[in-house]
Amino acid sequence: MKQGKEDFKIFKKNTKNKNKNYIFQNNKETRSGFYVVLGVIVLGISMIVASGILI
Repeated sequence: MKQGKEDFKIFKKNTKNKNKNYIFQNNKETRSGFYVVLGVIVLGISMIVASGILI
């Protein structure tokens, strides 16, 4: 049995194409999620740096 070709792309530029084979889409949810994850990473790094300085 042959498997079909998967076509995954990293970023969806065109909003007219409703294809689900994209990891990131150019919409409000993707941007909000990116900023939340970025904030958690920055907060974690700053906590690590602060704990190293205070000890």
